[in-house]
Amino acid sequence: MTDRIDTAPARDGVHDGGRRRELAAATVGSVVESFDWNVYAVLAPYFAADLFGHGKGGVSGTLAAYATFAVGFVARPVGSYLIGRLSDTRGRRFALSLGMAVIAVASLGLAVLPGQRTIGVWAAVLAVVVRVVQGLAFGGEAPSVAAYVTETAPPRHRFAFSSVSYGGIILGSLLSFGVLTLLIHAIGKSGLENGGWRWGFVAAALLGLGAVWVRRAAPESAEFHRARAAAGPGGRPPFLRTLREHRWAVLTVFLNTLGGTVGYYFALTYLPQYAAAYHVIDKERAASFMTVVLAVVLATMLLTGAAADRFGLLPVARIGFGLPVPLVGFLLAGLREGWLPFQLVAVLLGMMVATVLGTLNVFTGLLFPTEVRAVGLGVVNAATIAAFGGTFPLLAAWLDSHGKLGLIPFYVTVCTAGPVLGLLTAMRVPSFTAALREAESGVQRTPGTA
Repeated sequence: MTDRIDTAPARDGVHDGGRRRELAAATVGSVVESFDWNVYAVLAPYFAADLFGHGKGGVSGTLAAYATFAVGFVARPVGSYLIGRLSDTRGRRFALSLGMAVIAVASLGLAVLPGQRTIGVWAAVLAVVVRVVQGLAFGGEAPSVAAYVTETAPPRHRFAFSSVSYGGIILGSLLSFGVLTLLIHAIGKSGLENGGWRWGFVAAALLGLGAVWVRRAAPESAEFHRARAAAGPGGRPPFLRTLREHRWAVLTVFLNTLGGTVGYYFALTYLPQYAAAYHVIDKERAASFMTVVLAVVLATMLLTGAAADRFGLLPVARIGFGLPVPLVGFLLAGLREGWLPFQLVAVLLGMMVATVLGTLNVFTGLLFPTEVRAVGLGVVNAATIAAFGGTFPLLAAWLDSHGKLGLIPFYVTVCTAGPVLGLLTAMRVPSFTAALREAESGVQRTPGTA
């Protein structure tokens, strides 16, 4: 018996090398999504006074800017449903192009939005509206990418495609910090506070428009065409029925996303603050090292995808998903007590998160049939991220203010156990087990086979 999953939907005779456009279309959107989402956060201290008032550098304005950032998380599940339905009815390319166009236009809207000194409180109101619109588009982006990659990746490189497409998220984060660094060197902190921050959103809009152009040139998924033809008019079930009929898939997506999102926000966002709270390292020095960690995470994701293609998903996932459960508490104890350096802990935690993220797009894509793939996995994914990822910094700050920061390692450990349980629940999903059965019988479908 083998654990290797190396099957794939039919490819209508297209050679593996012809999949570069599909991979580029998926990945460039992930880069832009991450860049646009994160550039808001890194620029918030500089535009807070301009858009939200209360004086330059005012704490109230900064809090309002970050609250508006959080509002985008709330809008994501709604966007996952709306754009996910379009993806499952009108096509992956349509949904991918529409979502990216909305993201680009919204970024341009932030770039030209008048400040409070010009239009008063309407500056803050319009900023919230734009962020909600972006949140809707962001919610539809990830599931459409996962569906597209699952349906177009060649069988021998399925998880490599997954890792590259999701790796765009990490690359976008790196680019957002890079743009901030470039602007600081070019115009300085005062220049950023006096309107220079707008150039960051101009860059986001231009990247988004470039992604729309790339996606418009990419072909539609052949598997989607076949599923639509087979379904016929009215062939897609109502959303709630989809959740009921695919409850094991829903649970698996929840568990995998829970581990991935909490691990991401702890290891790649909050860790410098956590280390500084225990006086292990200066927060600014720790934050500057995170660019190195992100680069290591990206490399680990690519290696994970290649390993899953070479040795099979389940052996790689059992090791990669299982290691964080016993190691998170050990690493954080070593960090707190000073016998493990911050740099080593940050790199190791980042690598463990990468093993989940590197396979996530295709792993979750295999859980739903083509006709409900985007909306099914999208809404569950977005709701989980909103509930557990978007709230993690707030939860950590609340625990810290009540002297209970020591509970964070336990919380993170419990959440990172989610993907391990997800491997068990995935075995109850027909599409997933069908792929296993084909692998066990030694049948590997290749491009062009039915």
